[in-house]
Amino acid sequence: MSMDIQLNDIEARVLGCLIEKELTTPDYYPLTLHSLTAACNQKSNRLPVMSVIDTDVARALDHLRTKHLGREAHLAGSRVPKYEHKADEKWGLTPQEIAVLGVLLLRGPQTPGELRARTGRMFPFRNLEEVEETLHELEKHDEGRFVMELPRQPGHKENRFVHLLSGEPLLESTPTTLPAEPAMLQVRAENERIADLEEAVQTLQNQLSELEVSFEKFKSQFE
Repeated sequence: MSMDIQLNDIEARVLGCLIEKELTTPDYYPLTLHSLTAACNQKSNRLPVMSVIDTDVARALDHLRTKHLGREAHLAGSRVPKYEHKADEKWGLTPQEIAVLGVLLLRGPQTPGELRARTGRMFPFRNLEEVEETLHELEKHDEGRFVMELPRQPGHKENRFVHLLSGEPLLESTPTTLPAEPAMLQVRAENERIADLEEAVQTLQNQLSELEVSFEKFKSQFE
């Protein structure tokens, strides 16, 4: 059964970010519009890298709301609106399925091995077979076909999988690349770890800025 939902690029990025942040930084979830925009524009763990503004994200959130995939969260004591996804509720996805779908939304087509490595902070897959089983469950899910397997690229041992929430990809436009050398893979992994640390610092800075704004608003009530 085909999916009855079609997300544009920004909607897919917003949904992926909400899934990611819920699973990796639950203390800061749901997200404010400002934090969600920053998450969409991250340079690490994103493909492609985007540059969106608050109004782009707000429009995407509104569209996700009409598709029953997102909503404004009403939290006691919160002085600014915050937003959360409803993908697991809408489709009845398991924790491992939502983790895999989130990474595919954020980083495009990936092999089972890449998915296992990149979902580490979202869901602790025990082995590659568990990832492959989750992908096959998403291929034949009762709510629709969430992913599809792409033809194997020359020089690669593993097939890649892609999400179908934005429709089926144009296979003829899929580029073929040579496999990366071990040294290059090591450098890329180190760069990703550094980028993750920079992202964590930026998240804390964003949260501090929001707290300062909320405190100033609170203080002004007594002046």
